[in-house]
Order: sequence, then C-alpha cells, then structure tokens
Amino acid sequence: MLEREGYLLLREAVPESWRQALRDAFDAGILEQWPVPRAAGWRHALVDLDPTVLKTCRLPALLAAAGRILSEPFFLSQVEGREPLLGGGHQPLHRDGVETNAVVAMVFLDPYGPDNGATRVVPRALDRGEPDEALCLTAAGEAGDILVFDADLLHGATRNGSGARRRSLLVNFIPERLRAGEDACRAIRNVRMDNGEVFVP
Repeated sequence: MLEREGYLLLREAVPESWRQALRDAFDAGILEQWPVPRAAGWRHALVDLDPTVLKTCRLPALLAAAGRILSEPFFLSQVEGREPLLGGGHQPLHRDGVETNAVVAMVFLDPYGPDNGATRVVPRALDRGEPDEALCLTAAGEAGDILVFDADLLHGATRNGSGARRRSLLVNFIPERLRAGEDACRAIRNVRMDNGEVFVP
C-alpha cells in the first residue's frame, strides 16, 4: 500500500505505556513564540529533547516505512508538536516537497478524525496533479497511530470543529545527502536535538 498509495497508517504503533508521557511532553513544550511565525489556529510544542519523543521517532515500524519511501540512508531532521485549535487547523491540499525525497510522519497523541482536525490525503493512485477535495480520504483512529507519507503526497489538515484535543508529533525524515541544507536552518526551525544518527533502509 505504501508504494502504491504514498501513505501508510500504522495502527497502535506507539506502545500504550508511552502515550501519556508523550502527551505530557507536548503540554510541557507548548510555546507562544517561535523564531519564525507559525500558522494561526494552531498550538505548537517544542519536544525534540524529550527521551520518549525521541524513542518514538525511532520505532522500528516507523523507520521501516520511511526507509521504503526514501530507499537511501536518511536521518531524523525535525520533530515538533502541533495541535489544531477550536475552529482552526484547516489547510488547503498541498505538498510539503514537490518531487522532494522526504518523509513526513504524524504521531497521533489523541483520538482523531474529521471532527477534530485530522489529516486528509489524496492517495497517489487518484492524484491527477491538481488538488481535488473530492479525492480525499480523511484519517481517523486512536492515540498511538502513526500516519506516514511521502512529502510529495497531496495532503492537508481539516478544521477542528469540535474543539476536542488532537495533539500530534510532526516528524520529518530527510536523505543523508541533503543534511547540509537542513543543518543550515536548524536555529530557525528550533531544532535542538542531536540528529547525527543515520538510518539505512
């Protein structure tokens, strides 16, 4: 499914015993001010020094999925917390990297669905090149699920109409050959963690 559709939903990938620690790390890391402005309608959290967050980014199933997309040595470029606020969160369908070899993963810390800002995707098999809302599938599930997708896949969050919490970790994996460019903007992106580890598919 990952190769054909461009995304994979890993159900209950995060051990249940880790989930409260991840929610606590998110809440402790909430920041009002970032070096560069963040989108309105969202709560953002700085979490990249938390040991449980870093363990989560290295879950074998997550690394295996990232490796299948990238097919070359890669590293963990960034992880931060994001949560759509009541009435906020809606994004137009977009690609994080057009023809860019990168992987995005969303680690859901709360139950999620179309009522509280879950992510929608256009499966690669249906993608005609231009955004088309009629082709979207909206993810839904429970805390501990991980949505992994190619950065070139059309996707976007939905509006949080219910106000129910929908905390997530936004994780980015980048090919090792692109490290210099990522490292050059670490400060702007508030990346504090040691990201020297290289993963080989």
